[in-house]
Amino acid sequence: MDDGAVVALQIGRPLRAPVEVVSRCHLGLPVVAQVPPLLDDGTPFPTLFWLSCPLASRRVGRMEGAGGVKSMQRRAEADPQFGQALEMAHVRYAARREALLPAGADPRPTGGVGGTSRGVKCLHAHYADTRAGNANPVGELVAPWVEPLDCEMPCVVDDGGKAIKNSRWREPK
Repeated sequence: MDDGAVVALQIGRPLRAPVEVVSRCHLGLPVVAQVPPLLDDGTPFPTLFWLSCPLASRRVGRMEGAGGVKSMQRRAEADPQFGQALEMAHVRYAARREALLPAGADPRPTGGVGGTSRGVKCLHAHYADTRAGNANPVGELVAPWVEPLDCEMPCVVDDGGKAIKNSRWREPK
C-alpha cells in the first residue's frame, strides 16, 4: 500500500505534501510521518513529525483532554532539568526542520516542537517526535500512556490495490 494514501486515511483528510514514514506499528502501518517544512503550495508547516496512528492519536487526545498539556507545562516550569531538556528538544527540532528548507525560502516555519519555541503546546507533536527516535522529555513521559500500540487488526487495509479504512478496526481494550 502507498504510505501517503494510508496516512491520508489515518488522519482523515488529503495530504498537502508528500510524507515519509519514520515510525511503524507492529502491523507495518505508519505511526509517525515526517512532513516537509513547506507544503506543496509553499505554506510553511511547523510540525516536522505528524502522528498519524488513530490509536496513538486517541490515547494522546485523552491525555490532552484530561489536562496533560498544562501538567507538562507545570513540570517544565518547576523542574529545571526537565525544562532545559524541553528547551533543547525545541532547538534540535527547529534546526532539523531548518536544514530541510531550500535556500531563500520565505516565509519559513518557526518554532520548535508543535511550532512553539517554549513550553508545551501539543502532546501529539511531542510524542511523535519521541516516536521518530528523538530525545523529547514530554514525549518520553507520554509514551507509556500510549504504548503499546497493540491493535489486533489494521486500521487500514488493502482492497484490491487500494488502501481503505478497515471498518472492523476497534481500539483495543
